[in-house]
Amino acid sequence: MSSGYIAQQIVNGLILGSMYALVAIGFSMIYGIIRLINFAHGEIVMIGAFTTLGLLQYLGLPFPLVALAVLIVGAVVGILIEKGAFRPMRGAPQVTGFIASLGVSIMLQNLGILFLTAQPRNFSFPDYLQRVIQVGPVSFRSIDAVIMSIALILMGALLFLVHRTKLGMAMRATAENIDVARLMGININRTIMATFAMGSALAGIAGLMWGGKFGQIDPLLGFVPGLKSFVAAVIGGVGSIPGAILGGYILGLAEVLFVGLLPPIYSAFRDAFVFSTLILILLILPNGILGKGMEERV
Repeated sequence: MSSGYIAQQIVNGLILGSMYALVAIGFSMIYGIIRLINFAHGEIVMIGAFTTLGLLQYLGLPFPLVALAVLIVGAVVGILIEKGAFRPMRGAPQVTGFIASLGVSIMLQNLGILFLTAQPRNFSFPDYLQRVIQVGPVSFRSIDAVIMSIALILMGALLFLVHRTKLGMAMRATAENIDVARLMGININRTIMATFAMGSALAGIAGLMWGGKFGQIDPLLGFVPGLKSFVAAVIGGVGSIPGAILGGYILGLAEVLFVGLLPPIYSAFRDAFVFSTLILILLILPNGILGKGMEERV
């Protein structure tokens, strides 16, 4: 097995990890603010993918405008989910929100099948994004470089917003203690809504990337990426944005290397490997790599 082949697999893992990280950030942000595991988050990946398909292939809009529109659509869908499904039951037991998120997820999947049909759609980007780039022994398409670049830019912008703006300060205060944040005059509803909007915007753009990377989408697209991104968030430390990013890249690299370095017969077990990795890490680090115990966050 050559060093060039290993380098190729590492690049593939970083590309996959970029998409996992973008979705995992939303899981961590929402859990950090209101202690909710939002399993409807993966369906926003599907919505982002179909929005891209409609704007890029059917309306012929330029790619930068499509990417901006997908961010906006993801944010709007996140706001609607928060206001329609989760805000009315805020303060209810955590299990209520968990069940509601499953309900929203199943509803979005079925709406997708109803209006879009279950037939998979071929997904292709313009030729200039399909061009193959060769760097030494490693080859990748232009869209792969775009995926990596967009992911790093958006993650950097989010970290800046969280740590250097008033909204970010309000989000961090709410995550520490929602009641104290309310007493300090922070608009809790607006802060939580902004959290859903930002996390969902990143999930939407991950849908754009997923379609561009794998070339086919369907209304059930978001389930597996959403589940694996949740695993990435838990591995990194659910509630921690840097942890979600780290977990996404760890999971992406581990999954690709598992398939690429072991005999082909084991490739069918990649999902079992993902969840085995989760169990192993949680046995050693119950709060994830960068996570904090709940006693540290009250």
